[in-house]
Amino acid sequence: MPTTSPITHYRTIWISDIHLGTAGCKAEHLLDFLQRNDADTLYLVGDIVDGWRLKKRWAWPQAHNDVVQKLLRKVRKGTKVIYIPGNHDEFARQFDQQFFGGIEVRLEAEHTTVDGRRLWITHGDQFDGVIQYAKWLAYLGDQLYTFILALNHWFNRARNRMGLGYWSLSQYLKHKVKDAVAFIYTYEQVLINEARRRGYDGVVCGHIHKAEMREVDGILYCNDGDWVESLTALVEHHDGQLEILDWSLISPRL
Repeated sequence: MPTTSPITHYRTIWISDIHLGTAGCKAEHLLDFLQRNDADTLYLVGDIVDGWRLKKRWAWPQAHNDVVQKLLRKVRKGTKVIYIPGNHDEFARQFDQQFFGGIEVRLEAEHTTVDGRRLWITHGDQFDGVIQYAKWLAYLGDQLYTFILALNHWFNRARNRMGLGYWSLSQYLKHKVKDAVAFIYTYEQVLINEARRRGYDGVVCGHIHKAEMREVDGILYCNDGDWVESLTALVEHHDGQLEILDWSLISPRL
């Protein structure tokens, strides 16, 4: 997908929850993002490839190959790419501290911003009680989530024909269902408390598909979102400023 748009360069980019191998993955939008944005360091914060779906019914169109090739091309051009596996690509955790095509696999990482803040980088599933103690329930929820994403796909195709922008049904439901809101709040608090316990200034995570950046009692919580629903990334500018980019507001309808 060629582009003539100018490339924006950041000090650091964080993306997660791409879920390559699923029909819900917005690979075309992500490829557009990767073509128009570059960084000294790129963190892949888990659930990049959906191993759960690859064991069953999976989808791998050309756009998914293009994303992988684009990431490898960035490595060849000098970008440091660090891959922190999540629960959907936990098979990669056995390769901790190994390199594949120049991409370094790490169970977690530490990042220091240009203004000196130490950030703990983790996918975050280790702090999700459902994943840790009721994995069968997580698999069941994944099936329901896949169904909702399929509805979302056809709904947005209709919106596109009407000249309307992208809108996430699953994000809307999360914000409306009381238990989902409570789960997200609890998850955020657990990550914030763990970052404080470890002596970090903040945490960058993924997992729950909800982009967020806020400071709680002196600890910075950053979730870079996903490329299934919200099409978001976290970036560090060259002056150390952190920002969440919502690519659904920037990218043309694809």
